[in-house]
Amino acid sequence: MKPRDLIELVTLAALWGASFLFMRIGAGEFGPAALSFLRVAGASALLLPLMLWHGDGAALRRHWKRIALVGVVNTALPFALFSVAALVLNAGLSGIFNATSPLWAATIAWLWLGERPGRTRALGLAIGFSGVLFLGFANASFKPGDHGVSPALGILACLCATLCYGFTVNYTKRALGGVPPLAVAAGSQLAAALATAVPAWWWWPAQTPGTAAWAGVAVLAFACTGLAYLLYFRLIAHVGPANAITVTFLIPVFAVLWGAVFLAERLGPTLLAGCGVILLGTALATGVLGRFTRK
Repeated sequence: MKPRDLIELVTLAALWGASFLFMRIGAGEFGPAALSFLRVAGASALLLPLMLWHGDGAALRRHWKRIALVGVVNTALPFALFSVAALVLNAGLSGIFNATSPLWAATIAWLWLGERPGRTRALGLAIGFSGVLFLGFANASFKPGDHGVSPALGILACLCATLCYGFTVNYTKRALGGVPPLAVAAGSQLAAALATAVPAWWWWPAQTPGTAAWAGVAVLAFACTGLAYLLYFRLIAHVGPANAITVTFLIPVFAVLWGAVFLAERLGPTLLAGCGVILLGTALATGVLGRFTRK
C-alpha cells in the first residue's frame, strides 16, 4: 500500500471502531430501532447525492431489488442487532465479535457455493469460532439488564449480525458483480432506511434524547457510516478487496481503545485473549496471514 492508502485504512478502522462507541452511547436513549433508522437515514442523505453526481443512478434503478435485499440483510438487520447488543455489551466486546464476519463468510461460501477451504483455512475457522465460544462463555450471563436484555442475548445478537454480513458478502459476489459500488452503498442505505422507518416510528423514545445523544447519532450516521463507506470503496478501488479486508483486524483494536478511553471500559486478560484467538483464526481463514508470511 502507498502511505495514503494506509492512512485511509487506519482512518476507516478508527471510524468503524468508533461506531460501537456511539451505538453504546445512543442505544439507551434512542432505542435500537430509532437509532438504526437515524443512522442509515443520515448515511443515505450523504451517499445518494454523491451517487447521482457520479452518474450511478441508472445502475440503482436496474438492480434495485437485489440492492434492496442487501440493504435489509447487510445494513438494517445488523445495525439493529448491534444496537440491541450495545444495551448490555461494552463497545470493545461488540467490536471483537464483529471480527467474526469473515469466518461466517468463509463458512457460508463452503456450504452454499462449494468453496471448500484448505487445511490452513479450515484450521482458521476452528480457531476463530473457538475464540467466539471462549468469549461467549466468559460473558454470557442470562440475567437481564435495565433494558430487559441479557448479555447472552447481546452476544447472540452480535453473532446474528455478523452472520448477516457473511451471507451478504457471498450474495453480493454472485448477484451484484459489476454493479458500481457507490450504487450498492447508497441504494442499500436507502433500502435500510425504508425498512427501519416503521419500527423506528413505533418504538420512538417517549423522552426526547439530549443534545449529546443527537450529536453522537450525527457522527454515527455521517462519519462512521456514510464517510466510512466512501473510504472503504476507495480502498477497494486502489488496493483491491483482499487488502481492503484487512480493516477487519484493526476495527476491534479501535473499538477496544475508544471504549477504554471514553467509557472507561476495562481491558481484562479474558477479553484480550479472546480477541487474539478470534483475530488469529480470522487471519488464517481469510488467507491474510499466509499472504503476509509469503512477502
